[in-house]
Amino acid sequence: MNWDDTADTADTPAAERLVGSAADREDQAVEAALRPKDLGEFIGQEKVREQLDLVLRAARARGATADHVLLSGAPGLGKTTLSMIIAAEMGAPIRITSGPAIQHAGDLAAILSSLQEGEVLFLDEIHRMSRPAEEMLYMAMEDFRVDVIVGKGPGATAIPLELPPFTLVGATTRAGLLPPPLRDRFGFTAHMEFYEPRELERVVHRSAQLLDVGIDTDGAAEIAGRSRGTPRIANRLLRRVRDYAQVKADGAITRDIAAAALAVYEVDARGLDRLDRAVLEALLKLFAGGPVGLSTLAVAVGEERETVEEVAEPFLVREGLLARTPRGRVATPAAWTHLGLTPPGSAATSGNGQPDLFGT
Repeated sequence: MNWDDTADTADTPAAERLVGSAADREDQAVEAALRPKDLGEFIGQEKVREQLDLVLRAARARGATADHVLLSGAPGLGKTTLSMIIAAEMGAPIRITSGPAIQHAGDLAAILSSLQEGEVLFLDEIHRMSRPAEEMLYMAMEDFRVDVIVGKGPGATAIPLELPPFTLVGATTRAGLLPPPLRDRFGFTAHMEFYEPRELERVVHRSAQLLDVGIDTDGAAEIAGRSRGTPRIANRLLRRVRDYAQVKADGAITRDIAAAALAVYEVDARGLDRLDRAVLEALLKLFAGGPVGLSTLAVAVGEERETVEEVAEPFLVREGLLARTPRGRVATPAAWTHLGLTPPGSAATSGNGQPDLFGT
């Protein structure tokens, strides 16, 4: 439904996980067919939709191009989808590229000089663009002009090139890495939030209808509850459950079928997969809940330090199952409960809910 970030297809462990938020080639192919075509079809992100609708309506009423738009948030929440909707709502073509693909100012100049009036330029992972291209973009966004340098050394000449009015839609998963001069040139900035289970149920129902898959309310709720608040993951789980239902049942998805299918793929009721549980089990069983250093925890799990820190930890922290402290990683009481384990005496909590290191 609303998942995007086509540039997030990096060869990372996250891209290989069923609950990873990066898009693989299969995701991209399916998402193209399932994407909503206008703001009315877009599910979730109510505030963003309302604000963006006002921006686009006002621009159409003035007969002008829309302000530049910056969309930030985790992968899979709908940034690419919204960029396509912006183009559709404005009746304009869209050009799609990404920050890593623009390594030189000349690359950006070639793209900008070929834009049509009113065209939407979607720049994914904009924070990864090279600095020379970034500085060229400042003038292009503000004055619709770029200076093309011809020649080298003392004989180099700057030739001003006028650009037709266009709308830049920038997307980033790390808004803090954008320099202030670039952020300030966007007329509208929106942060995409993780989805609530009810919203994801609507996403699953809509996608199931488009995929011609029978699913009941409980089946959709089961999938939504394991989707980590991310529509892309919800749709990926739906496809895997669909496969299971076609092979093992009559093709219809119920709560029992969804639960059985996701058990096969090792995605539990809270959306944790094998890697997540391995991190928690090592932390609880080998280190009594911590604190333990990241490198030691990674060795215990048999993964690289970066994999544990960047792939597993963010969701565990967001779910309140793991905490990062100056002394190391610490499991929360919810982690013990989720794995059905009893905390040792040294992990008893004090009256304020914090771990009591003295066991009193």
